[in-house]
Amino acid sequence: MKNYLNFAAMDISLIFGFITASFLLALMPGPDNIFVLTESLSRGFKTGITITIGLVSGVLVHTIAAATGLSLLIISSPTTFTIIKYLGALYLLLLAYQAYFEKPISVKAGFAKKDTYNFGKLWRKGFLMNVLNPKVTLFFMAFLPQFITPEGFSVFNQFIILGLLFILVSFTVFGSIAYLAGRLTHLLNSDSFWKYTKIIKIAALCILAMFLAVS
Repeated sequence: MKNYLNFAAMDISLIFGFITASFLLALMPGPDNIFVLTESLSRGFKTGITITIGLVSGVLVHTIAAATGLSLLIISSPTTFTIIKYLGALYLLLLAYQAYFEKPISVKAGFAKKDTYNFGKLWRKGFLMNVLNPKVTLFFMAFLPQFITPEGFSVFNQFIILGLLFILVSFTVFGSIAYLAGRLTHLLNSDSFWKYTKIIKIAALCILAMFLAVS
């Protein structure tokens, strides 16, 4: 019973760690959440939340792709998977390096002409934007393996569970951004906002890379 409780506690802490990391990553300014923000500012919450649904639907495709490929590697060749982990760590460090040179994004509360709302069109826009971005697949291959354990569920199922948790967290964050878009404008026009988010982004990516390399 004691061993079971210890195992459960380890699993819970791992899941909470993943949720925390996912929340921070979803909150960092990037192409997806900036797109949700700008569309919400100019066309309203309904447009922003629909695009969000499309974006997180695309994440499911990347999750399945990562789960299918990496789970087979883990089962068939631990050495190959170790190499993938180190490459993943290097990729995260590359993202941190690129983040250092990012410029503040100018987001103005535009008042674009109100288009006729079309759920299917907006959903496809978000879905394709996410699915056709190869960087998302690379990121998932680098990020998810950090939280995979040899015990408990199968490796494939663990990937799917983590991917679904990431989708839930991302939807919550992106949906909140769409809802609060009008109130965020003053932050986005602040140099200090971009300065501190850049620092947090670089630090988080470096920590994740080191965690991946030594895990």
